[in-house]
Amino acid sequence: MVAEIICVGTELLLGDILNSNSQFLAKELASLGIPHYYQTVVGDNPDRIKQVLEIAVGRSQLLLFTGGLGPTPDDLTVETIADYFGVPLIERPEIIADIEHKFAQRGRTMSKSNRKQALIPEGAEILPNRTGSAPGIIWQPVPNVTVMTFPGVPAEMHLMWRETAVPYLQNNGWCSGTIYSHTLKFWGIAESALAEKVDAFLNLTNPTVAPYANHGEVKLRISARAESEAVAKNLIEPIEQQLLQITGLDCYGVDTDTLASTVGKLLLLDGETLSVAESCTGGGLGAMLTGIAGSSGYFLGGIISYDDRVKERLLGVNPQDLAEYGAVSHQVAKQMAAGVRASLNTNWGLSITGIAGPGGGTDSKPVGLVYIGLAGPNHEVESFEYRFGDARTRDWIRNLSACTALDRLRRQLLLTKSQKK
Repeated sequence: MVAEIICVGTELLLGDILNSNSQFLAKELASLGIPHYYQTVVGDNPDRIKQVLEIAVGRSQLLLFTGGLGPTPDDLTVETIADYFGVPLIERPEIIADIEHKFAQRGRTMSKSNRKQALIPEGAEILPNRTGSAPGIIWQPVPNVTVMTFPGVPAEMHLMWRETAVPYLQNNGWCSGTIYSHTLKFWGIAESALAEKVDAFLNLTNPTVAPYANHGEVKLRISARAESEAVAKNLIEPIEQQLLQITGLDCYGVDTDTLASTVGKLLLLDGETLSVAESCTGGGLGAMLTGIAGSSGYFLGGIISYDDRVKERLLGVNPQDLAEYGAVSHQVAKQMAAGVRASLNTNWGLSITGIAGPGGGTDSKPVGLVYIGLAGPNHEVESFEYRFGDARTRDWIRNLSACTALDRLRRQLLLTKSQKK
């Protein structure tokens, strides 16, 4: 039995709202062991919703709709589904009573338009909405097809799914084991290069291994279908170990790990501290570090040296080097890292200076040119040049710069640790 996700809303097609509902439902279906092969986004148009239904009914048995359950004229999901199957809508008084009660709790009176939300297809079950006014439905309009509808508001949909939909699916024979996934995360290697390294694993059937990239990060998702999560994990574990052997230092973490959290763990493990000096990232690196709970145990602070005078006065950058080499250079990146390390008395100093664009680039120093400086416990100082390309947006370059700086520090911390052994 196969599920299909159908998200209704013109605002989704226009890009006004991020469609997080489909991601949530996809993960939930996988955890229940329910396969799903198709997702559709359709606008608030009854003819097009019916076209989507016509296709979905022919290939899937569980149709999950989100959106279009509100009281306004463009909320057409339930009435369109009922019309497609030729079933009348019935006003359910218990729904009206529930909506009136919720309005009264907020000191308001239910609008006439809200009565529309009490209309559901004859024979359908109510899928309760404990927090919002729009209930959903659970309905089998024809043999071998089950329809569930949810509001588009994520918080409401999540609660309805977990409180009512999941128990219904579990009790009605939909769930057969689980599809469990484990994700390895990489930085500093292109998706194509990673795929070549692990090519022998990409044709496995259970577990499966799939690469994908997002905002400079590359991931390998290992997924296994089994009767339980424990069995799935046992299937995944030997594949994961082989992949880690092949990819080495390029893998920085798994699942919910971030570069900042990984760096934090390494610093805590050795009882070391870090400070940062930032120019083009304007505090973005510090924000990533302080976004991790417990980061005060290893991150002492940073200096945003956007102006050259700050680089000179607070970080001790030589004004002659600034004049000769410019702020975006190996020389300045090194002095920034060493300066913040000395100023804040930390084991490690990390710096970023670059041209984030969209303007300010030259032929010799184009937009996307970034230097990262790293000063270590033994007063050794290095710098690294990166060219992220002038086709990138300003935010993209800034994010790449901060993440690459963290990755550079991560690799150095691991190298230093291995040399101590």
